Amino acid sequence: MSDPVFLVEALPGEGEYTLDGPEGHHAADVQRLQPGETLLLSDGAGGLADARVTTVERGSLRLEILARRTLPAPDPKLTVVQALPKGDRGERAVQMLTEIGVDEIIPWAASRSIVQWKGPRGDKARGKWVSTAREASKQARRARLAHVAELHTTKQLITRLRQAAQVLVLHEAARLPLSKVELAPTGEVAIVIGPEGSISPDELSALKEFGEPIRLGDTVLRTSTAGPAAAAVLQARFSRW
Repeated sequence: MSDPVFLVEALPGEGEYTLDGPEGHHAADVQRLQPGETLLLSDGAGGLADARVTTVERGSLRLEILARRTLPAPDPKLTVVQALPKGDRGERAVQMLTEIGVDEIIPWAASRSIVQWKGPRGDKARGKWVSTAREASKQARRARLAHVAELHTTKQLITRLRQAAQVLVLHEAARLPLSKVELAPTGEVAIVIGPEGSISPDELSALKEFGEPIRLGDTVLRTSTAGPAAAAVLQARFSRW
């Protein structure tokens, strides 16, 4: 089994290090790591440190730092635009997208989204996505945390997507399957996932700036499962899987 990952604000240097706070509590009191066992410290931005437990205390571990390394950012970068789904499906989508290896998730307030993020409730909802991405990144042993962007309106989304090397808009009426699309070899590849009621005609027209829409297959998936399914296809096509 691979070593568990614990997040730190900055990687420690050589020598000894104390892992305390929430991560230390989780390691010592929840996972109950023992002297001699190894773990990974991550700064969430590609930096990793291999460490061995030397001493266990209540709520903390004393560690020996064995080695440090930095993993490069993935290229192409994989981004998923996720229209806001109802209930807890958003958090489930974020969890799966993070475990699959998506680099950035952009919440989208599509016109047909039933859920609306406004005011403090909207901040709380986005906070849940951020927390879900953080925990899923640890579970998946990722060196880089999946980034959850701020909520985007359609106008903001169009502007943001102009930064991408390629934008793939999923739509059930499209003819070209994702498996046949020629992919950008570098830069950012973004997938746009519509809400339960589908992308509106006006939104679809605006998104055609980036090319004709594509489809996954003959079946229509929920908004919360379409993104993970598409991301899995792309991870295989990028030869990461």
